[in-house]
This record gives sequence, structure tokens and C-alpha cells, in this order.
Amino acid sequence: MRKSPNKFAHIVYRTHQFEAMIKWYQDVLGAKVQHYNPAIAFITYDEEHHRVAFLNLSIFEPEGNKTRVDRVGTDHVAYTYDSLIDLAENYDHLKGLGIKPYWCLHHGITVSLYYGDPDGNRMEFQVDVYKTNEEANEFMMGPGFAQNPIGVEFDPDDLVKRLREGEPESNFLIRRVHQPTAPLRNP
Repeated sequence: MRKSPNKFAHIVYRTHQFEAMIKWYQDVLGAKVQHYNPAIAFITYDEEHHRVAFLNLSIFEPEGNKTRVDRVGTDHVAYTYDSLIDLAENYDHLKGLGIKPYWCLHHGITVSLYYGDPDGNRMEFQVDVYKTNEEANEFMMGPGFAQNPIGVEFDPDDLVKRLREGEPESNFLIRRVHQPTAPLRNP
């Protein structure tokens, strides 16, 4: 049986005003910074490991023509599934409808599939890796996330196959390698 996500997770903004956006959202939401580097920052105002993230466009392409990915605004919205099996089965269902993700990433704190709708709006379907927010926060403060806050790509067909063969979800959840960092992708 097909499952829907169980909650809204986060939103990511692209910006050329990186520091100002972080401060504004901290002030408005009463949020704290969970992870910060010059290219990307994550903040939260509740128990979630991150509710809002910011991509610093000045790092990715400071000059020249601006493509869709380089314009300011919403990068994507994210929805959380209860289990990796639910995420994998939803992937397989959507694939059967001709809807395929453009990016499949193990972020370390989530296992995620990214989709683009017909208008080019992007969404992330994810599963949390850690059982508690304290564990997720600890990973975000650690060396693996500092080394690669973007993620490592994976093959969703291989994931579906292995789960259906009975391999436990736990084999996929903890990100054991942090390289190579996945290149940014567009729908």
C-alpha cells in the first residue's frame, strides 16, 4: 500500500544575502544555527534538526548570467516519511508513473530523493537517519557533516532491490562514507 509523507520537514532558500537572511530568520523565528559554513547554513526553532536552510549563491556563481538554480527564492520544500521502506516503495510507485527523482542523496542526517514538478518547483522526500534529534544534532556538529554537508549519491533501484530482498533498513541509514560530495543537480 502506498504511503504519504507523515510531516513537513524543512524549506531551503537560495540567496545572495546569506548573512542577512540567516539573521532575519533567527530573529523572526527565534531560531538557532545548527550548522554554518560559507556555502550553506541550517537553522531550527524546534526539535527538528533543521527547519530552514540557506544556500549562499555568491559562493556558487558570484558573477555572470543567472540560471534558475542561481536565482534567489525557494530552492525546495521537504517532506518526511516514516521509514526507508515507505520512501523506497513511494519511489518505485512514482517511477511506475514515469516520475523519477533528479537527485538521490544520503545527507548523513537524512536519506533523500529530490523531484521536480512540471513547473520546475523542487521537493525532497526524506527519511530521518537518527531516532532522536539529539543524535541528528550530534552528527551535524561532527566531522562527517563538516566534511560533506551536501551528501553522497546513491542508486534508488539498488535500495529498493536490497530492501525487498530483506536487507535491514539499518544497513542504509548511517552514512559510513562522506565522499565524494555529490554535485548540485537540477530537475
